[in-house]
Amino acid sequence: MDLRGALGFSEEQADLLEVAVNFCRDKSPVDKVRFLLTDELGYDPAVWSEIAELGWLGIAIPEEFGGVGLGLAEVVPVVEQMGRNLMAGPFVSTTLAAQAILIGGTDEQKADLLPTLAAGTAATLALSENHADWDLSHIACTAQKDGDTLTLAGTKTFVTEVPSAEWVVVSVELDGAPALAVLNKSAIPETATRRETVIDETRRSYQLCLDGVSVPAAALLDTGKVSETLSHLHLASNLLLSAEMCGGTASVIDYTVDYLQTRKQFGKTIGSYQALKHPIVDAHVGYEKARSHLYSAAHTFTQQGEGEIATRMAKSTASEAFAFAADRAIQFHGGFGFTYDCDAQLYRRRAIWCDAMQGDGAYHRKKLADLLL
Repeated sequence: MDLRGALGFSEEQADLLEVAVNFCRDKSPVDKVRFLLTDELGYDPAVWSEIAELGWLGIAIPEEFGGVGLGLAEVVPVVEQMGRNLMAGPFVSTTLAAQAILIGGTDEQKADLLPTLAAGTAATLALSENHADWDLSHIACTAQKDGDTLTLAGTKTFVTEVPSAEWVVVSVELDGAPALAVLNKSAIPETATRRETVIDETRRSYQLCLDGVSVPAAALLDTGKVSETLSHLHLASNLLLSAEMCGGTASVIDYTVDYLQTRKQFGKTIGSYQALKHPIVDAHVGYEKARSHLYSAAHTFTQQGEGEIATRMAKSTASEAFAFAADRAIQFHGGFGFTYDCDAQLYRRRAIWCDAMQGDGAYHRKKLADLLL
């Protein structure tokens, strides 16, 4: 679907999409994806260096801090193609950590950290906890301030790419209110992290124990901007998850159509049978709807009210489209589809992960009802 000129699809987005299509396809073929499933790091450091050289980490960082000076709308086509090729790495986590500092950081933090993140230093977010509440202001982890020192306690879950991250933005409760702090990896003992077993094995997700971790009070982000920052991170995460899912949906449809056009049964390609033809058309229609919502959300993301509505619509429709297309891929591959050797499994696992992060489709539809009615 060519969105150039439609829904506010900008020339910058078109240019980034053109580069990202070729780069992600060439650097993340499916055999490499499968090889990295068993790799401890989970991604190719050489490819990460190339991503930094392309300037993608600075797309949504202002020029005064060493970035490109665009916005999250221009990050969307890059993440979409990463999702299309199941590319792993700390790109999204670093981009979101930069957003946390850009929106909620002090002037000193912005000047110190944003240029390093734009240049390729990896970072991540630690916002989820065992209660599994998608409301980021519901925080059980705590911070106690004693003079110029903060002492943290509690456990974070689903903290991605911790071994690669130089900086971790964590949410805590301080004096009865939400707060954010940015921790250098040197403050986190190696024993504080434990790798989690998650459905999407292209991910590297960790539990982070903050008990006894002490950092300077200067690690706190601006306490007057915490609510704004958490709201921004919630929507920004959902925007990029929607992009990843749209890319994955397109790829799994292509994978399935290729199979339907080559596999023969009773002397005919199985794609000629209506029982298979109609559902794959439905999957494609779902994808087109989801991608239209995605770029509408990207275009309106910075607009108060409208951006939130569009983003929640994008996450809901992308979750539904990806799940349906991946389910049909497994089903249409027959018995092979239910084995781990079938690539449809990789997409279905990715769909489950993305849907569960920062609110599933039902959660966002409920939020939309409150916003629209």
